[in-house]
Amino acid sequence: MKPLIIGIAGGTGSGKSTVARNVAKALSTSSVAFIDMDAYYRNFAHVPLEERRQINWDHPDAFDWELLLTQLSALVRGEAIDKPVYDFVSHTRSAQMVRIPAAEVVVIDGILLFTDASVRELCDVKVFVDADADIRLIRRIRRDVAKRGRTLDDVIDQYLTTVQPMHLQFVEPSKRYADVIVPRGGHNPVAIEMIVAKIGRRLAAPRTDGVSESKGTPA
Repeated sequence: MKPLIIGIAGGTGSGKSTVARNVAKALSTSSVAFIDMDAYYRNFAHVPLEERRQINWDHPDAFDWELLLTQLSALVRGEAIDKPVYDFVSHTRSAQMVRIPAAEVVVIDGILLFTDASVRELCDVKVFVDADADIRLIRRIRRDVAKRGRTLDDVIDQYLTTVQPMHLQFVEPSKRYADVIVPRGGHNPVAIEMIVAKIGRRLAAPRTDGVSESKGTPA
């Protein structure tokens, strides 16, 4: 049986990972595989560090879509994958990989997840996590300073030069592809319950010949 693919998109700091974790936690009766789109940044190890820091990481071209599609398709076929690991301090792909086993449900999150038609096609349920821009900026500052070795000035400069413009150009427009929009970020228990109930109905419905039931029905 084809696994159920749950795609979760939204702006930086919107709470995508929180929603993904809460959904996975609620699906305790099913096996769940979690992959993050951030792991699929292109490997710019051949580029000097100062040049790497100037790359527009919020543009779709920064991602290795071919690898993402290959591995997501493998999970759809019920195969395990070796997910890459990205080092956000050095802006390079680590030599380490994480083994992700096949599962009944695959949850994938990423800011630009819905900008690629092929990836969207693989998602059975598409969730967009929404949050106010000021909240997202504050969360990004806290995360990047604490976990990614950035200074406050670096975070603000990147936000103004690439993060915000790319959000308006690519992320926000991709909201129209979502089946479910979660307001107020990841801390929205009512929305999580609705998503989990929708997933439960999908899992309970007969899915013969590896084909899921029709997409696009709001929760």
